Amino acid sequence: MRTIALVLAAGAALLSAPALQARDKLSGEERLAKILDGREAGKPVDCIPLTASRDMRVIDKTAIVYDSGRVIYVNRPTNAKALDDDDVLVTNPHGSQLCRLDVIKLHDRSGFWYSGFVGLEQFVPYRKVAMSD
Repeated sequence: MRTIALVLAAGAALLSAPALQARDKLSGEERLAKILDGREAGKPVDCIPLTASRDMRVIDKTAIVYDSGRVIYVNRPTNAKALDDDDVLVTNPHGSQLCRLDVIKLHDRSGFWYSGFVGLEQFVPYRKVAMSD
């Protein structure tokens, strides 16, 4: 009897997990807004140094975020609907910078199959807003 109760409890937990995950899943724009909270957009730039791309995040179907520490650069590439945060991004930089018009190939993480591409646009820098008392 105790085993049946444990199995039923485990089954109920497994069935409720997808509902909880669906409720907590943020859209790409919501995730980006959360990352940029407390920051202010600066003047867009055409290129960023590769060192600024050491911490990169893909926001599903929205943008690529490059965190250089004090500055976060956001790139909303062409064909952004192809972006998947589970893909591997393959770049072929020409020099020491990532620039507008560079093409990034997307590959499936599990089999490394080619799954598309995006073209970089301008990078918008975001810096923390100074707090005033």
